[in-house]
Amino acid sequence: MRRVIATVYTTLDGYIDNPQEWSLSHATEDSGAFGFDLLRGSDALLMGRVTYEGFSQAWPSVPGEFADRINGMPKYVVSSTLGEVGWNATVLKGEVADEVAALKRQPGGDILMYGTGRLTDTLMEHGLLDEYHIWVYPVIKGKGDPLFRPGTRATLTPSGTRTFSSGVVVLSYRPQVS
Repeated sequence: MRRVIATVYTTLDGYIDNPQEWSLSHATEDSGAFGFDLLRGSDALLMGRVTYEGFSQAWPSVPGEFADRINGMPKYVVSSTLGEVGWNATVLKGEVADEVAALKRQPGGDILMYGTGRLTDTLMEHGLLDEYHIWVYPVIKGKGDPLFRPGTRATLTPSGTRTFSSGVVVLSYRPQVS
């Protein structure tokens, strides 16, 4: 069965918004290789509407092997408001848990998600999120959108830690299924 992996960048004080403003100066060869390995192990992207809209505007014009991989992958978008989509994407219109469970049963590699929000909460509630990769950047932002939305509850089991030369640490967790 395929796994759903959520990967998200956060500041040390737990904020996730506008990572292009604070994460790029910490990009290193070792962190890039780790991120590309995650992407290579996946053969589909899963995202909510907001992530899809941002990514579909930015990634098609980005050059390079990483961007080529992202641009060429099938994308599954959870949205009740989007109609037609491009960028090799399909809108999942049914019940989110049922749609994602069906994707997980299909043959293939991991299904990768960038970011966290209502979709990751929903998947976790239904036992469909297999792993979090939380990239903690050595930056204190002081304000913004929090890593987890108020009311999010979960018990997580550590599954790995990776520290990069820039000081970025990836904390990996598996949600416990109750």
